[in-house]
Amino acid sequence: MVVRVADRIPVLIVAGFLGAGKTTLLNHLLRNNRGTRIGVVVNDFGAVNIDAMLVAGQVDAMVSLGNGCVCCAVDVSELDDLFTRLTEPRAGIDVIVVEASGLAEPRNLIRMVLGSENPRIRYGGLVEVVDAELFGESRARHPELATHLRLADLVVVNKADRVPEADLEALRAELTDLVGQVPVYATTRGRIDPGLLFDEPLRAEPRVAEQLSFDSLLAEHDHDHNDPDHKHLHDDYTSVSFTSDRDLDPRALIGFLEDPPRGLFRAKGFAAFGVAAERRKFELHMVGRHIVFEPSPWRRGERRASNLVLIGAGLPADRALARLRDTVHTGEDPLDERAMLGVWRYTPH
Repeated sequence: MVVRVADRIPVLIVAGFLGAGKTTLLNHLLRNNRGTRIGVVVNDFGAVNIDAMLVAGQVDAMVSLGNGCVCCAVDVSELDDLFTRLTEPRAGIDVIVVEASGLAEPRNLIRMVLGSENPRIRYGGLVEVVDAELFGESRARHPELATHLRLADLVVVNKADRVPEADLEALRAELTDLVGQVPVYATTRGRIDPGLLFDEPLRAEPRVAEQLSFDSLLAEHDHDHNDPDHKHLHDDYTSVSFTSDRDLDPRALIGFLEDPPRGLFRAKGFAAFGVAAERRKFELHMVGRHIVFEPSPWRRGERRASNLVLIGAGLPADRALARLRDTVHTGEDPLDERAMLGVWRYTPH
């Protein structure tokens, strides 16, 4: 069975040492899912505050929540079997979030996802959660934390409200020295805009008026605009759109993706390449350092154009757009087919 990359379910890994705020972040995503049906995988149900949510049913180690989400408690060795269950069409799951236990090696989880033979999943990124207040102490006690951070596609600095602004900026600088261009997202109580992590599903609007759900009411209560210290969750979350009717130079685009602007977490869209005899469009999915291109024919009547979206935290929008404009092929003659070699490296065979 062949499943388009766009139709595969992203598997997001959330890692971090004990007490950093991983489960707080998971609970926030479940509460603020915005219609996204999330399958959360934890080591035990005690990590997620299921009792405070509307439980619709339970089968074995899988609990269905009233908002369409699912919570599962399994050992890492059972992950592949669980992916099979969660990705069945009847489960209706849009995204899977796996919580790595405190001392778990994120590299092994990444390999499990990337090496999975399940055709319905794709890698959704590694999010490393750190405690703003205790980071120095954690790094001194666990030198391997630096290695974990260098694997991350997004670093979430939780409990940012517990340290002075100057200390927070110093921590950002320290983390940036470790992770380079990877986005660093500061927050409190695990609050992160789901739109940074994954796309909201496109579903038909309900035909009749719906009563606001209990979870939606909680989300509204959690988002207090009258709080003088309130800050929108997406203040640190940037989405940049780029469209070009002129074909792109594949070598230039690959150069952009392999050396992305600071703060880019993921990218998606379609590219048309100015290469001789190449008539297809190429769908792009990128998370962190993981790039996938998938060719497909243009639909009848579809305008031949490149449309790309960049999503990140602290992403310099103007500079990113300027660099994307530089990927446009400006020559009169089409490029040689060898210009596609970089794209083929990231195309599944």
